[in-house]
Amino acid sequence: MTLRRYVQLDVFADRPGAGNPLAVVLDAAGLDDAAMQAIARWTRLPETTFVFAPTQPGASYAVRMFSPRREVPFAGHPSVGTAHVVLDAGLASPVDGLLMQEGAAGVLPLCVDGEGASRTIAVRTPRAHVVKIGEPASDDVLRATLATLPAGDLPPALVDGGRRWWLAEVRDEAALRGAIPDWEAIGALARASESMGVCAYARTPGQPYDLAVRAFVGAPAAFEDAASGAANATLAAWLAARDALPGRDGRYIVSQGREVGYDARLQLRVDDAGDVWSGGHVRTIVTGEIDW
Repeated sequence: MTLRRYVQLDVFADRPGAGNPLAVVLDAAGLDDAAMQAIARWTRLPETTFVFAPTQPGASYAVRMFSPRREVPFAGHPSVGTAHVVLDAGLASPVDGLLMQEGAAGVLPLCVDGEGASRTIAVRTPRAHVVKIGEPASDDVLRATLATLPAGDLPPALVDGGRRWWLAEVRDEAALRGAIPDWEAIGALARASESMGVCAYARTPGQPYDLAVRAFVGAPAAFEDAASGAANATLAAWLAARDALPGRDGRYIVSQGREVGYDARLQLRVDDAGDVWSGGHVRTIVTGEIDW
């Protein structure tokens, strides 16, 4: 019998049940790829991460991330949640306010601010680049996908920030929250563009958050993400490139997940160097051991 420490979390949540669920397996040495994939399939959570001793100079720890179907090179909410668990387990401590996470996307810094329930963690996400500006009038698949999303000011864009997303501004919050996604069209668009799907957003004047976001994953499975740090980071990079960031001083808050039974809050920051930091609060829900 091999017992390993196991934690389940809500990420981007100020209270239990509001954020995006994550499982973290500590003491992962000795687990091979097949075992990690099997555990991730068994948890049936959006992602499961596995923590190892670092191998790169300066790294605080190493992590591998798996969805129930495949290994993921980078994702925002697993990065933030894993850092929270590593801190609570005493496996690493911030140096000058930073943890350094070793993973498939390289060694990425995470900013740790505060302690206890008030602590926030944000990961500096991989640099994003615009693949193409969409033209729905001449693209049948894109036009069909966005038919239920009344257009806002910015054009749709395909942007790659470690994971590739179509970003689509919607006219207002009510239209975004009331939209019924066309899953067949979203899946076709995701496959045609080798993207995750569509990250739709709307500005929210008068709310305690600056943007409402919905992330429709089209492939390999069709579902709406409760809270995506990577999708929101890609969106922040796009808004910064168009000089269209909401909030102040490069900082803003996103509401995501309400339409699928959650109520996450993500904190985004674009720093002076143009790097995007995606983070928020984390809540530990389950602690124990896994026998695999």
